[in-house]
Amino acid sequence: MAAKIGRTLADSTPYWPPGPKVPKTAPNILVVLFDDVGFSDFGCYGSPIQTPTIDGLAAAGVRLNGFHTTAMCSTTRAALLTGRNHHSVGVGCLANFDSGFPGYRGKIAKEAGTLPEMLRPHGYRNYMVGKWHVTSLTETGPTGPFDGWPLGRGFDRYYGFMDAETDQYSPELVRDNTPIEQPKSYAEGYHLTTDLVDQSIRYIADHAASAPDKPWLLWLAPGACHAPHQAPKDIIESYDPIFAEGWDVERERRLARQKALGIVPANTDLPARNDGVRPWTDLSADEQTVAVRLQSAFAAMLDHTDRELARLVAFLEEAGVRDDTLILVMSDNGASQEGGPNGFVNAMGPYNGKGEPLAEKLARLDDIGGPDSHSNFPHGWAMASNTPLRRYKQNTHGGGIRDPLVISWPKGIARRGEVVEGFAHACDLVPTILDILSVDAPSEVAGVVQMPIEGESFLARLQGPGAPDRNRPQYFEMFGHRGLWKDGWKAVAFHPPGAPFEADRWELFHLDADFSEAHDLAEAEPARLKALQDVWWSEAEAHQVLPLDDRFAPRFAENSARFAGLRKRYVFHAGMGHLPSDVAPDVRSRSYRIEAELIVPPGGADGVLIAHGDATSGYSLYVKGGRLHYTLNIGGKLETLAADRPTPEGPHILGVAVRQGPDGRDFTLTVDGRRAASMSTTLGFATLISWSGLDIGRDRGSPVAPYEAPFAYAGTLRRVTVTMDDDQILDGDAIGEAEMARQ
Repeated sequence: MAAKIGRTLADSTPYWPPGPKVPKTAPNILVVLFDDVGFSDFGCYGSPIQTPTIDGLAAAGVRLNGFHTTAMCSTTRAALLTGRNHHSVGVGCLANFDSGFPGYRGKIAKEAGTLPEMLRPHGYRNYMVGKWHVTSLTETGPTGPFDGWPLGRGFDRYYGFMDAETDQYSPELVRDNTPIEQPKSYAEGYHLTTDLVDQSIRYIADHAASAPDKPWLLWLAPGACHAPHQAPKDIIESYDPIFAEGWDVERERRLARQKALGIVPANTDLPARNDGVRPWTDLSADEQTVAVRLQSAFAAMLDHTDRELARLVAFLEEAGVRDDTLILVMSDNGASQEGGPNGFVNAMGPYNGKGEPLAEKLARLDDIGGPDSHSNFPHGWAMASNTPLRRYKQNTHGGGIRDPLVISWPKGIARRGEVVEGFAHACDLVPTILDILSVDAPSEVAGVVQMPIEGESFLARLQGPGAPDRNRPQYFEMFGHRGLWKDGWKAVAFHPPGAPFEADRWELFHLDADFSEAHDLAEAEPARLKALQDVWWSEAEAHQVLPLDDRFAPRFAENSARFAGLRKRYVFHAGMGHLPSDVAPDVRSRSYRIEAELIVPPGGADGVLIAHGDATSGYSLYVKGGRLHYTLNIGGKLETLAADRPTPEGPHILGVAVRQGPDGRDFTLTVDGRRAASMSTTLGFATLISWSGLDIGRDRGSPVAPYEAPFAYAGTLRRVTVTMDDDQILDGDAIGEAEMARQ
C-alpha cells in the first residue's frame, strides 16, 4: 500500500508504513562476554575468586558445563555474533590479518548477518560496549572503512575499544565511529571496566526514556581478564594469601569444589600438569612471591569486574526489567598461556629484547596491576584457571575451548541453580535466541543473500532435563591444532608450530565418561578415531578451514607489508591524533627521521610534538625546558636525548634522525637541520612499538616519557613528518610471538 497523491489534500490519502513487529516473546538481552577467563574461574564453577554477582545469576538460572568456544577471541566473537562457524564467516584466525583465503579474511563476511542485524527488523535497539576485535585492525584508523565496525554490523550505539586488548587505565576509546578521550585520568579514579558499566547503564536508561516499549540487546565485552591484568591495589593484595600455596594445590581444591557443585562428574580425574609447567614446590621463595602477586592481579581484575557488573544488574532491577532480561555471562576462550613460564610485570620489554629478571620483578612487585605495568601471569596459573581441563587458549584441547556459561531469565527459564549438561558451541547462541523469539534467520540482510545458520538451538535443554544433545558434529581448528566432537566423543590433535601436519598425534576421548580428557583411547579404538578424523576433514572442507596454515608469525609480517606497501612517508597535521598502532608509521628495526614544523612563541613553549605508546613502551619527541628531547621507552627502561641548547622563538624545524646499525642505533637531534645532540644505544623496537596508539601535539593516556600527560605543546605546531628508510629487517617469528601475546 502507498499514499494516494491528489492535487489537494482533500483528494489525497496519507499512508504510514507499519513499524517492526515485536515478537510476543522478546526479552531484553544482556550478553556479558569475558576475555581469557578459564573454565573454573567463576566462583560458581569452583574458584575462590569472589564473583557473587555471577554466582547470583547462576543461582537464579543455569550453568552449562559443556559450552565450547573456538580457542581465540576474534574467532569466538565471530561465531557468537553470526551463528555460523568462524572459518565460514571469514574469521578463521584473528582480525589482525588476511591470509588471502576465504576462511581467513579477518573480517565477518557480509553474507553472515550478525545478531543485531537479525534483531533490528523485530524492533530491537542494539547497543555494544567494550571489546570488538572482529574488524581488520588496519581498518580501525580514522578513515575506516567503517563497514566492519559495530555500527556497520547492526549496533545502534558503540562505546569501547577495537583491538584485542587495551590499557585499563588509559584505553584507546571509540564512541560510535570516532576515537575519543577517556573521561578522566587514573589519578581521578578511572578504570575502564567502571567506565564500560557506566556507559551500559546510560544506554539502558536512555532506552527506557525514549523507547520503553521496544526490547534491547546490550553486548558488554569488558577487557577482563585479558592482559594487562590491572585492578585496584587493595583487591589485588587481598588475594595473596588465597593463592600462597600455589597452582598445584589450587587445582586440587578447584576440582573438589567442582565435584561438590555438580559442575563435573564425581569420577573426573585431574590430568597431569601441562607441558612446561613446573611443580610449585620447585619454585624458589622469590619466584613464588612474584607468581602469587601476578595471579592476584588476574583474580582482582575478575573480582573488580564482578563488582561493577553488580551495579548493572541492580540498575536492571531498579528499571523494572530484570525479570524479562535474558542474561548470558561467558568467556570467549580458556585462560591464556601467553604469560609463559614466569609471567611478566611489563611484557613490553621482553618482546623488544629487554629481559625481565626475577630481581626486577621483585623490585616492581607493588607495581603489578598498576598504570605502568603490563602484567600477565605464568602459565601454571592459567592451567589452574582451566581446571580440570588440559592446555590453554589457542589449543583445541578442553582448556582452550571449554568455557563457563551462566544463563538467567527469570520470566522465561524456570530452572534455578541447575547445571545443564550436554554439548553446546559458540555458534549455537544465535539460533537459540532466534528460537526464543520464534523467528527465522533472515534470507537477506541489506540486500545480501545470507549463508545458512550453522549452529543449533539448545533452548530445549535450558527449559528442562531430558532434551536431546546436539545433533551436528562440531569441528575445531586454531593455528593447526585440530579437534572434532561428535556424539559424546572427541578426537583432538596438538600441533607443534612448523611440524608436518601428518606427523601430529591424534588423541581420542570419550567425553561423556571422561570430562577432563585424561584417558586417551586412541590405541584402544583406532577405527573410531579414524572415523572421527575423516569427519574432521569433511567438516574442514565444508567450512573453509583449508588450507591448513600454522604460519601465524609470517601472517603478521605479511599483513603489515600488504597494508603499508611502499609507503615510507607520513605527514601529520596539528590536531590529528588517536592513530591506532596498526596504522601508525612502522619504525621497528629500521632507520627513520621525524621532523616537526612549529613556531616557538615569545618566552618559549614546552610540550609533546609526537608520541607513540604509553608508560610501558613507546617513543616521544617533545620540548621540555625549552630544549628538544627524544625519549625511547623499552619496557619501562628509558633512554633520553636532550638538545644542547634551547630553541629560540620563531619558526623552526625540530627533529630526530635514527640510524639503524648491526649492533645498535644512533640517534641525532636536529634544530633546523643542525645537530643538537646525539647518542648510541642498543635499545630499540624489535618486534613492536606499543599497543597504544600515536598522537600529535600531545601524549594522551599514561606518559611515554618523564613528563605529566597529556603535556600538550603550548606553541604553534603545524605538522610532523615521519620518513622511513628501506633498511627494515624484521624477525617474523619474534613478531608473531609478540602479536600473539596481545590476542
